[in-house]
Amino acid sequence: MTAIDDRLDATFTALADPTRRAIVARLAQGDATVNELAGPFAMTLPGISKHLKVLERCGLISRTRRAQFRPCHLEREALDAAVDWIEESRRTWTERFDKLDEHLRELHNERFPTTGEQAHD
Repeated sequence: MTAIDDRLDATFTALADPTRRAIVARLAQGDATVNELAGPFAMTLPGISKHLKVLERCGLISRTRRAQFRPCHLEREALDAAVDWIEESRRTWTERFDKLDEHLRELHNERFPTTGEQAHD
């Protein structure tokens, strides 16, 4: 397994949780403090902080210090590897399904020719 695979695993694991996905979606709108991120959730601040640590460990977010505030920031580039993997997988499966469709059409045409001839079994 490569470092890229490890990062992808960590990213997809982090995004598998609905709370963390909601946090990422909120941070896509702009930086926010832990208190701002905790607002929509019926969860303690330590609970939110645990989710933030998971997102931070896999590189999806970073935290900076501004005076007494530590706003969270979405690291959009960290999503690029996941997006690239998804797009490559989509291309691969689209290509495979297209080949399967073509093969099935050929089989169908062999079995049911359009020239009026019947295929012999």
